[in-house]
Amino acid sequence: MDGEVPGTQSGPMETFENLVRAEFTPKHTYLNTASNGLLPARTVTALDQAVRMRAEGMPLGPLYENVEAARASFARLAGVPAEWVATVASVAEYGGLIAASLPAGAEVLTAEGDFSSLVNPFHVRDDLKVRVVPLERLAESVRPGTALVAVSTVQSADGRLADLPAVREAARAHGARTYVDASQSAGWLPMEADADDFLAAVGFKWLLGPHGAAFCVVPQDFGGLSPLLAGWVAGEVPWESCYGPVEELAHSARRFDVSPSLFTYAGLRASLELIEEIGVDVVHAHDVALADRFRAGLAELGHTPVPAPGSAIVSVPGLGHRQGELSRAGIEVSDRAGNLRAAFHLHNTSADVDRLLDVLSA
Repeated sequence: MDGEVPGTQSGPMETFENLVRAEFTPKHTYLNTASNGLLPARTVTALDQAVRMRAEGMPLGPLYENVEAARASFARLAGVPAEWVATVASVAEYGGLIAASLPAGAEVLTAEGDFSSLVNPFHVRDDLKVRVVPLERLAESVRPGTALVAVSTVQSADGRLADLPAVREAARAHGARTYVDASQSAGWLPMEADADDFLAAVGFKWLLGPHGAAFCVVPQDFGGLSPLLAGWVAGEVPWESCYGPVEELAHSARRFDVSPSLFTYAGLRASLELIEEIGVDVVHAHDVALADRFRAGLAELGHTPVPAPGSAIVSVPGLGHRQGELSRAGIEVSDRAGNLRAAFHLHNTSADVDRLLDVLSA
């Protein structure tokens, strides 16, 4: 974990290793960020402070301020104005809004085995045509009449990366929109949210936040979406929109907000600050280097992972059954459809990789 990252405004340059060690103290070898990210120490502190505020009857204004700070932080990571970012509870909610905006008979193109929260909102509308193709054929499968291409940047099951530039080019050529789920990449893979029509990401994986929050990027013209879930927080002036119909919806993507989980955003704000402090480019280089180290070690053991160059997720066919054994040995990974899935993030070290390889070789 060599290398340095920019220091904070209040302190000198810190090494990546020192910063990470101050934030993470896992008791096990944790290689399962693709399921749930570890909470940094600053996030735990922020959560504790938020709970105490509620318990002590303190004014909650600062907790609502956390929502706006987290929105702005995610916007910077996504490369878009904060006015384009809505805060919701799940990716499926946003997908539901997109699905509801499509006319009857519209074709939605998706990848085989993509995550349910992304694709299911389109399947539950029986008047849409959902076409499913292999991930590698997604771009070439866009055709005249395709209304939307929905795909995860990184496949949850095995870590494969979508060829987003090719998908975007094909979509533009045929007049289709693109909807990207960045839940398995936001936090370690740089985002280009302004290159897609719609983007969503949960906060509890690679962004290292608590459960209960997701972000979605909405086009400046709102992309034909209707704020079907709008409550008082969707008003231009929320505290003046508490009773009766919301007279004036927010002029920004905030019109698609749902009432926030205040504890979650207290923690998520702190987690996002850590990601920004380190820098996604630094995290990306670190994560992928560890994943590549694991791939090289697997080759020496005679195992072939699912090809996913450049991914922080490594999936090994036929080894999923060893997940329980690894957990008992203090190594947390996932079993996905018979594959052993290991996910490497900023708190991991080369020693974690070597420990996993050692147990697998036994």
